[in-house]
Amino acid sequence: MRRHSCFVFLFCGIFLPGILGFPQTNTSIDCDSLLPNYEAEPQTSAPPYIIAVSFDNFEPGNEVQVTLEALEDAGFKGFNLQAREIDGDVPVGTFKITDPNTKGLECHNITNSAVSHANSDVKQKVTTTWIAPHDVRELQFIATVVQNLENFWVGIQSKTLTPTHSESVNATGKSKRKVCFSV
Repeated sequence: MRRHSCFVFLFCGIFLPGILGFPQTNTSIDCDSLLPNYEAEPQTSAPPYIIAVSFDNFEPGNEVQVTLEALEDAGFKGFNLQAREIDGDVPVGTFKITDPNTKGLECHNITNSAVSHANSDVKQKVTTTWIAPHDVRELQFIATVVQNLENFWVGIQSKTLTPTHSESVNATGKSKRKVCFSV
């Protein structure tokens, strides 16, 4: 009898969602096109999501806090977030995964060059840390956000971040004041 119960439980868990037409919860988003792996078309309306960043400027090695947030009660189940140079199509820098609802992705053979959802739970906000690489020009964070199988937005952009190549910025990205003395 115990084996029979295990078989029924296994059968229901594997086949019943497909039979009843429940949607797949494992949504992956392509690293290059930022399109989800299903046939629906992206929304063309203004997205109910924003990408906020902790700094406007960065130097190589700086850590920038990046937050993807729903406006009002929009919520989202999936996303793919990358940093790209302006007019670029390849992710730059890497992400330090700090939010349990996120996971790093390998795009173009670079570990954690993008960050995505770790589960299909509805989220209002996720936060991660991006580490700036060397030799990068102006960039933006760009995201695809999946609200549900019918509603997703591609190409949501943050404000532009500019590299600073000055000694007046420390490793946290905050300005330091220089004091000069004349003798």
